[in-house]
Amino acid sequence: MSARCCAGQLACCCGSAGCSLCCGCCPKVRQSRTTRFMYLLYFILVVGLCCVMMSSSVTKQMKEHIPFFEDFCKGIKAGKTCENLVGYSAVYRVCFGMACFFFVFCLLTLKVNNSKGCRAYIHNGFWFFKLLLLGAMCSGAFFIPDQETFLNAWRYVGAVGSFIFICIQLLLIVEFAHKWNKNWNAGTASNKLWYASLSLATLVMYSIAVGGLILMAVFYTQSDDCTDNKILLGVHGGLCLLISLAAISPCVQSRQPHSGLLQSGLISCYVTYLTFSALTSKPEKIAQDEHGKNITICAPDFSQGLHRDENMVTWLGTFLLIVCIGYSCLTSTTRSSSDALQRRYGAPELEVARCCFCFGPDGEDTEEQQNVKKGPRVIYDEKKSTVYSYSYFHFVFLLASLYVMMTLTSWFHYESATIETFFTGSWSIFWVKMASCWMCVILYLWTLVAPLCCPSRQFSV
Repeated sequence: MSARCCAGQLACCCGSAGCSLCCGCCPKVRQSRTTRFMYLLYFILVVGLCCVMMSSSVTKQMKEHIPFFEDFCKGIKAGKTCENLVGYSAVYRVCFGMACFFFVFCLLTLKVNNSKGCRAYIHNGFWFFKLLLLGAMCSGAFFIPDQETFLNAWRYVGAVGSFIFICIQLLLIVEFAHKWNKNWNAGTASNKLWYASLSLATLVMYSIAVGGLILMAVFYTQSDDCTDNKILLGVHGGLCLLISLAAISPCVQSRQPHSGLLQSGLISCYVTYLTFSALTSKPEKIAQDEHGKNITICAPDFSQGLHRDENMVTWLGTFLLIVCIGYSCLTSTTRSSSDALQRRYGAPELEVARCCFCFGPDGEDTEEQQNVKKGPRVIYDEKKSTVYSYSYFHFVFLLASLYVMMTLTSWFHYESATIETFFTGSWSIFWVKMASCWMCVILYLWTLVAPLCCPSRQFSV
C-alpha cells in the first residue's frame, strides 16, 4: 500500500476525509456511499456481537477453551460465568447503546443540507472516534442502575420502534409496486414492447403467489387436522383475490388509471412470502402416530436426510437475517425512498422507462464525476447538496437497532430465547409476521381507496 493511500485512510479514520477502497485497481467510490456502508459496518459488528451473546454454544466453548475464564468473569464483575454478558438482558443493553449512538447522530445532523458544514464533516468522517464512542455507549449500558426497571421499560420502547421500522418497510414495498408500474407504463407510449414486459412480470408474480399458496396448502395442512393453518391460508388467498379485484375495479380505475395487476401481483407475492415465513416460525405441533411414536404434524417433515446440522442452519439463518436488515436500512434511506414516504413524486411526463428503474438517473455519473481522473479515490458527490437525509438515515438505523433487539430475543418470549432456538418457532415471531402480512394488504388497499374516500385531495401513485 502506498504512503499516499495510508495517509488517505488515516485521514478517513481520524479526520473528515471520505473513505476510499484501499486497492488501486478498485474503482472510485462516492463519499455518500462509503459513509452509509461504514455505518452499516458498525451496525453489523454490533449485531454480530448480539448474536454471540445470544448463543449458548459459544458461551460453552469460551468456558471450555479460554484459560482462567471464571477468574476473568469475576474480575470484571460479570458473574461467575459471565452470565451478565450473555442472554437477552445483555442484548438489550448493547442495543440500547447502539440506539443511543444513532439517536445522537440523528439529532446532530438535523437540517444538514450540504456536506461543507462542521456537522456534515462529523457525519462523513472521524470513523475511529465514532467506533470508540459506539463501544463506550454499548459498554456504558451495563452500568445503568435499576436494571430490572430499565429492561422492562426498554422492552416496550423496542416493540414500538420495531413496529415503526416494519411499517416503513411495508410502506416502501407498496410504493415500490406503484413506482414499478408507473415507470414501465411510461414506456408504453413510445414502445409497445413495454406492454409485453408488464404482462410477463405480472404473470411471474401471480405464478409465484399461486404456486406458494398451493405448496403451503400441501405441506402445512392435512385432511383431518391443521384447522388453524387452513384458516390462515384461506384468509391469505381471500386477501390476495380482494386486492387483485380492487386494483382493476372500475371505481378505482376511474381515479387511478395506472392501477393494475402488476402492483397487486407484487403485493400478493410479498404477502405469500410473509405467510410462508410465519408458518415456518410456528412452534412445532406434536402428535402420536398409530405406533405411539411422536411425530411433527402441520409442517414439512425434514427428519430424514435433510434434517439439518442445527449450527449450520442457525448461523446461515442469522447471516441472512443481518443481510436483509442491512439491505432494508440502506434502501430505506435513499433520497427516493424518503421522498416516497413523504409522497413527493416527479412529474409523470418526465418519467423515463427503465428496466432497472429503482436505481434512478442519479445512479449515473455526472459530467463533473466523469472528468475526475486524478487525485483521491473518492468522488465527493455532495459538494452542492446532500444526496440523502443524514438525520433520517440515522433514524432508520435507530429503529433497526430496536428491531434487531426484539427479533433476536424472540420479542416477548425473551427469557428462554437463544440463537440456537431462534429458528425452531415462536408464537411471538409468528404473530408479528402475520400482522405484517395483513398490514401490508391494508396499506396497499388504502392507496387504492384513499382517492375515493378523499376526492378533494391529490394522490400520486
